[in-house]
Amino acid sequence: MRNRKVYCVTLAGSAVNLMLVALKLVAGIIGCSAALVADAVHSLTDLLTDAVVIVFVKLSAKPQDADHDYGHGKYETLATCIIGLALLAVGLLICVYGVVDVIHALRGFPLPQPDVLAVWAALLSILLKEWTYRFTIRASRRLNSAALEANAWHHRSDAFSSIGTAVGVGIAVALGSSYAILDPIAAVIVSLFIIKAAVMLIIRSVGELLEQSLPAEVEQEICQLALQEPQVSGIHHLRTRCIGNGYAIEMHIRMPGNISLYEAHQHATAVENALEERFGPQTHVGIHMEPLKQDGTYVAPEKLREIETD
Repeated sequence: MRNRKVYCVTLAGSAVNLMLVALKLVAGIIGCSAALVADAVHSLTDLLTDAVVIVFVKLSAKPQDADHDYGHGKYETLATCIIGLALLAVGLLICVYGVVDVIHALRGFPLPQPDVLAVWAALLSILLKEWTYRFTIRASRRLNSAALEANAWHHRSDAFSSIGTAVGVGIAVALGSSYAILDPIAAVIVSLFIIKAAVMLIIRSVGELLEQSLPAEVEQEICQLALQEPQVSGIHHLRTRCIGNGYAIEMHIRMPGNISLYEAHQHATAVENALEERFGPQTHVGIHMEPLKQDGTYVAPEKLREIETD
């Protein structure tokens, strides 16, 4: 059900992207706007990343097997990284072409005068891409999908791109050919926003692929949940990481050595259930149980009874 919802949201975004690629490409060529043509290329990469999301989310949903004891959740993280790299490439490409056009204009080479058609196409793109961003980001939070969130920001970066295009081309159209340089300047400014969003996505996804620990506040919440269980008096060797849309949590917990193995197992299971209830049923929890320690030595059950008696 989760994957079906991810596919539906992604396909809806693909339909919008397909329409905008054709619209902006035609309007950019007819309207003589380099910024709008670059914007069309950006929308084309959105279509490609939609395909990446669909393929990799399907792979990430595969159950555990002999070769993947922790499941296939990392495929979704890999998809996020690929989307970020695609977004970075588009941002750099737009920036380079924009800078080249600005240099040509400063050297006296005339730039083509944009047409008002390019402005209307950019305005329509802003509305459609912001709407696409909003329904995609809502779905990503509801479904806890990093790939869908990355795709949502890809949609919003396209909206930002179109804002810059609309402003630059609009001023160039209103003030005449002497201000045509604003078209490539707008493209360069927009590319910087795209590059920033891409770098943030890449950093986060690479961190997950390299087994980066969960944020400190999440680890603190994990400890608090475990310590709420009766008989659990200490936690150490906490290890955490992200596997796609789920968490992997491993820890050592200390309990009195004079309780039975059955009772200790009951408490450990209660901790597992509490963590899965908080972070989702896909959470992997591994717990190693240890007796209490005193002066660096495990306290034997008979010694513990003496301590309790005293």
